[in-house]
Amino acid sequence: MIRIRAQRNAVTALLTLSLLTPAVAACAEEGGATSVGRASSSATKAPLSLPRPSGPYGIGRDTLHLVDDERRDPWVPSAGSRELMVSVFYPAPRGTADGDRAPYLATKEAELLLKGQNLDKVYQAEQLTSVRTNAHSTARPAKGKHPLVVLSPGFTLHRATLTALAETLASHGYLVALVDHAYESFGTAFPGREGSSRIRTCVACEKVEEAPGGDAGEKKMLAKAARNRAADISFVIDELTERARPGDRRRHDYAALIDTRRIGAAGHSLGGNAAAVATGTDHRVRAAANLDGSFFAPVPSAGTDRPVLMLGTRKDHNPSAEDATWPRQWDRLHGWKRWLTVADSGHLTFTDLPILGGQLNMTDPSAPLSGERSGQITTAYVTAFFDKHLDNQRRPLLDGPSKANPEVAFHSP
Repeated sequence: MIRIRAQRNAVTALLTLSLLTPAVAACAEEGGATSVGRASSSATKAPLSLPRPSGPYGIGRDTLHLVDDERRDPWVPSAGSRELMVSVFYPAPRGTADGDRAPYLATKEAELLLKGQNLDKVYQAEQLTSVRTNAHSTARPAKGKHPLVVLSPGFTLHRATLTALAETLASHGYLVALVDHAYESFGTAFPGREGSSRIRTCVACEKVEEAPGGDAGEKKMLAKAARNRAADISFVIDELTERARPGDRRRHDYAALIDTRRIGAAGHSLGGNAAAVATGTDHRVRAAANLDGSFFAPVPSAGTDRPVLMLGTRKDHNPSAEDATWPRQWDRLHGWKRWLTVADSGHLTFTDLPILGGQLNMTDPSAPLSGERSGQITTAYVTAFFDKHLDNQRRPLLDGPSKANPEVAFHSP
């Protein structure tokens, strides 16, 4: 079974755990169901929220609809130009980021995420739409030039599932573009006519699963998807770093806030593969972090001297694990690189889902690392990586194992 199919099973398991009602929940796994405990009544009544970010800045958030008129959508060519939805998180002065919090997920998107995992008859979308975030849509951006990091989510997953990481990076002074790639999530809302919305569902899921040639065909299709996402990352950089001209249809202008010499990319699963590929297809992407993503598409030779962080599960991405793409890619990288694995982690450890589940005192039995530690480890190592390579700051956290993070192992195959 390839990695993406395993991820879809993992999403089912984590959502079952993280959206619990007082009823006993089942952790859906391939080959059967594993019974898990009953959430306490106090835990189920508590509102779900993302942890407060560790940086000194407040956080603002904007939402952009970007259209690449020079590329047709790779999954549905008849739809026309490639479309992206992007949440832009930016640093804001403390005290100016107040008022209403930015929403986590729209109702229809939450409904489709639940339906995609066959959980829509059990849970309500409001349990996801009501998650409390730390970003404010009316916050004033902090002055100065900031590094830019583009984030890409896992295949089938909405961009919202990387919100905690995006907020943390923004709180440390980064401008973050969190991307939804059309037709690659269970459901993402795009603007329609006269204020309406259009929902793009996961056509790509069907294309991958129907690829001829079995696993080999699926891997080939996913390699193509990773390269397409790398092109999406480059387009987002183009849009955000080019100043809007009079009469330009764009209503955003972030160019004045971005230091174009300090641009990085990161992502989870397929998004992590795409981020790494972008270092070789776009010279502006100076560093990339891959969070538990198989390298379906290898990093092009032009990017093998760029800094790369590989952060994954101990079970699936230790040097002797079944996924041979990590050691193969490791041997091709000749710049700064780190291969780290996290004990007791699962494929979704590097997303928001364990954080939300942990607040209900629930843990996936196959990945018992707590939600709190999942969030702390992910945000700490990714932030340290970009601090070092985009902001020229010394970060001993990346030098080797630490007593503060005993779950994290460093590998040098």
